Amino acid sequence: QVQLVESGGGLVQTGGSLRLSCVASGSIFSINNMGWYRQAPGKQRELVATITRGASVTYADSVKGRFTISRDNAKRAVYLEMNGLKPEDTGVYYCNADILEGWWAGPVPYWGKGTLVTVAS
Repeated sequence: QVQLVESGGGLVQTGGSLRLSCVASGSIFSINNMGWYRQAPGKQRELVATITRGASVTYADSVKGRFTISRDNAKRAVYLEMNGLKPEDTGVYYCNADILEGWWAGPVPYWGKGTLVTVAS
């Protein structure tokens, strides 16, 4: 059974910083793309950043220059360093990973349960 567990959310003032972590565990052969998504109250879930196994990254325009995604393949972990936080960054942040459970298997997307980030104005 594959699990993704996020940590690092919390309450921070405008302009502050947080570092989110997500670790994958379970029956994992390999992990392809990993990423972070967020969902603000009353809004749809949106992409924040993604990173390939080879460390190619993409960012939403709204976070470029402020957020940095990274991963540690040996630890099966992905991180999101968030600086210059704004109230509009408030939401539940979800970790996502495309996981292969065996050499015979195709990638399957898994999601964590989310961690809440609240940015006070």
